[in-house]
Amino acid sequence: MTPWIVLATIVGYFILLFIISWLASRKADTNTALTGGRQAPWPVVAIAMIGAPISGVTFISVPGYVVGSSFSYMQMVLGFAVGYFVIAYVLMPLFFKRNLVSIYGYLEERFGGKTHKTGAWFFFVSKMLGAAVRFLVVCVTLQMLVFEPLHIPFVFNVIVTIALIFLYTLQGGVKTVIWTDTLKSLCLILSVVLCIVFIAQALGYGPGQMVSAIAGDDSSRIFFFDNPKDDTYFWKQFLAGIFMVIAMTGLDQDLMQRTLASKNVAESKKGLIVSGITQVFVVGLFLVLGTLLVLYTRHAGIALPEKNDALFGMVAQDSSMPVIMLILFVLGLIAAGYSAAGSALTALTTSFTVDILESDKRQDEAALARTRRVVHIGMAVVMGIIIYVFYLLNNDSAIKMVYSLASFTYGPILGLFAYGMFTHQAVRDRWVPLVCIAAPVLSWCLQQVCAAQWGYQIGFELLLYNAAFTILGLLLLRKNSETNNN
Repeated sequence: MTPWIVLATIVGYFILLFIISWLASRKADTNTALTGGRQAPWPVVAIAMIGAPISGVTFISVPGYVVGSSFSYMQMVLGFAVGYFVIAYVLMPLFFKRNLVSIYGYLEERFGGKTHKTGAWFFFVSKMLGAAVRFLVVCVTLQMLVFEPLHIPFVFNVIVTIALIFLYTLQGGVKTVIWTDTLKSLCLILSVVLCIVFIAQALGYGPGQMVSAIAGDDSSRIFFFDNPKDDTYFWKQFLAGIFMVIAMTGLDQDLMQRTLASKNVAESKKGLIVSGITQVFVVGLFLVLGTLLVLYTRHAGIALPEKNDALFGMVAQDSSMPVIMLILFVLGLIAAGYSAAGSALTALTTSFTVDILESDKRQDEAALARTRRVVHIGMAVVMGIIIYVFYLLNNDSAIKMVYSLASFTYGPILGLFAYGMFTHQAVRDRWVPLVCIAAPVLSWCLQQVCAAQWGYQIGFELLLYNAAFTILGLLLLRKNSETNNN
């Protein structure tokens, strides 16, 4: 019975998704696909941005994260909120002033063609790997709930889901992404809130009892100031959160394509700040849900799963839970997972077409549209292959894997933009790719040495060391002449 309930939920969601996609893509041209037409209202952008960073990884991994790390993730999320203000007041004026289609165009204006390509390639690798990890979580869960009971292999699961994502993002591009992300945000919040209500009811809690039970459980501890060597130490996570969101949102074409679709910089600032503050409360709901899931397993005598990521799905399928709980779980999962993958696919297509192929500079409207479609197909195929490879290799918590990868791949991007914005010095453009490759290697070496020699665990703040190595390399490459930084 379970596979058919899940399939019915997926089909219903996709019918709604394709209707929204069709409405959003009417009269869409290549400019709309790449920029959204720059007419998106800021409240819509704000709602879309609330759900934009939330993927299947967040939906599954964050509730499970409380098992081993309590609410320590909230320390990073508080840093995220600060980072959104930096994005709004530092980066957005820069991007709008230059009327950029892809944010990496700034690197060409500031440094030159080699640096531009380097930033675009690092984004390509970062986003492709990150999107694959995020969507892997969705595919694995759907495999367990639907495809495995029906004896369908995992590779078919990946092909079908990637094909669906490809179809609904092909025509409308960024404009479609904004409206489907709005649907995603609403579905996510509704699903999490209702799941909290149903689990609290199953435990016999009223609102006051629920708050007391969560506050009294060890898994709800938020702040960790006692051990600076530990990767859950407050200042390490808080500072990592600030710079992680600047790198993974402010310097990420995928997430910036929504705010760049705003009418002007003032509108984009409103959307960013509202979404940044709201995300603190939304992630808080996921953590509350996690503690309730732990309390439910104790109450029902259910053993915790080997992998924390499986906690939410295990409880949603429990026989004592109403069927609506499973439907809500699937609805939230596919809303998060499919929308995040579709958004990544659109951003990868834009960046590859504009930054790497530079087709917008050389082709007319018709040729550019054809190129975008071919690139879109290529990105979908590559993403599917990487998802399958990660499925064969995966042995870690998905939320940790996403941020660990980001610490290495987004560090050089953060370093490039920081150097470009806060200095006026030109650099030897042709050597920049070597600096950006060396920085993650040096960061990894530093991480190993600190752990081996002093027992100091460098966590997600590795991003900062990575960016610092990039900036140091750029200082060594600086020229005597200055370049315009305005």
